[in-house]
Amino acid sequence: MLHRNMLKAVLKTLPAAIVLAIASGSAAADPMYPSDAEGFHGYLRAGAGSNTSGDGGSQGCFGLGGNTMKYRLGNECDAYTEFGYTKSVAQSGGVNYLATVWVNAYAPNSDFGSNKLGIVKAYVEAQGLDFLNGGTAWIGKRFYYRPDIHMLDLQYINMNGTGAGLDRIPAGPGKFSYAFFKDNDVNKRDDNGAILGTTSAVRQNFIYGEIPVNENGTLDLAATYIIGEGKDNDFYGKKHNGWQLSAFHRQAKVFGGGNTFGVQYGVGPGTGTGAQFGASGDTTFGSDVKRTRIFNDMAIQPMANFGMEFVALWQKDESNANGSSTWTSVGVRPVYAFTNNFKLVGELGTDRVTQSGGQPAKRLTKLTIAPTISAGPGLWSRPELRAFVTYGKWNDAATASVNASNNGGPIYNNNTSGTSYGFQVETWF
Repeated sequence: MLHRNMLKAVLKTLPAAIVLAIASGSAAADPMYPSDAEGFHGYLRAGAGSNTSGDGGSQGCFGLGGNTMKYRLGNECDAYTEFGYTKSVAQSGGVNYLATVWVNAYAPNSDFGSNKLGIVKAYVEAQGLDFLNGGTAWIGKRFYYRPDIHMLDLQYINMNGTGAGLDRIPAGPGKFSYAFFKDNDVNKRDDNGAILGTTSAVRQNFIYGEIPVNENGTLDLAATYIIGEGKDNDFYGKKHNGWQLSAFHRQAKVFGGGNTFGVQYGVGPGTGTGAQFGASGDTTFGSDVKRTRIFNDMAIQPMANFGMEFVALWQKDESNANGSSTWTSVGVRPVYAFTNNFKLVGELGTDRVTQSGGQPAKRLTKLTIAPTISAGPGLWSRPELRAFVTYGKWNDAATASVNASNNGGPIYNNNTSGTSYGFQVETWF
């Protein structure tokens, strides 16, 4: 009842918040609120590798699957790319109209092969609207508010989708954004075309961010309210609404880098998808399904030739069906550059996942060493052309999960350790 009252209060005050935002000054773009710059841009990771299990074959990757993420350096058995173009298509009275179209491709192994391209962005935004005092309006499919912990490849909140929104409108000390999305817009039909049920949901996202709270430090508050659609007696069963609340403190100028501390809580479909908050989860999830997460992610560059990322994370998932499970993770990625174009990258990460019913906890530790050719000595300098060796060690309780989450299948059988090696390129542009 408490969370329902809280959500009603948020929705009731939305019109007032919009009025306050419009009555304020001009807005400026912020990297946490993705806005595509004009030109051709994209991302690519691809490579090839194998393992030392004795049978060779596919590269082995080490993770516990489920609602967790794995440490990614030398531990990605797939290939992924996304790219596209943004163009200013019109200008009117100081307002810039930008159109963006991006495609992507994914392969669960090292070869893109004949995998088809999909459309991941197709939207138009109007930047610098006078009646929004410099704010932005947009409609279409896009990436939206998706900061990440890079070495886990974890977008701890991801509001991507198809919808419409108003962004970065000043409101008091911070900036306000509102977006409406339609998720999982799919109907199940019988052989005659009659609709049996739907998984669709309406999602509303509210962000009040860039609030200065200390020197070089800002606070972001992000909320999601999800309404499950369809009938309770359809093919998929009873529908539920859900919500999530997140708070992120971002500290700049920390040893040449920055630090993010986050606290997140979600209920029902508000627990999101996989390990990501923000998007609509399964609308059959009731209020017994809950997720709590606390994390800290620090990326520093104290010297020109030395940088490091460090993460600590605690996450608890609860439900009547599966009981309670806690994921604890600690990892570090140091980067030392010997020259402007050659550096040595390492990554050490350890994960522990508890199980319900008195079963032993799953444990996994992964270590990677990667000599790297790089376009610069920094932690974030890209492209990186890497050679790597990765070693994984896990306990008996984790064996089934490690085998199930490996793209190449159960290549390590009942063993509790393994080694993989290979080459990978990663770049963004």
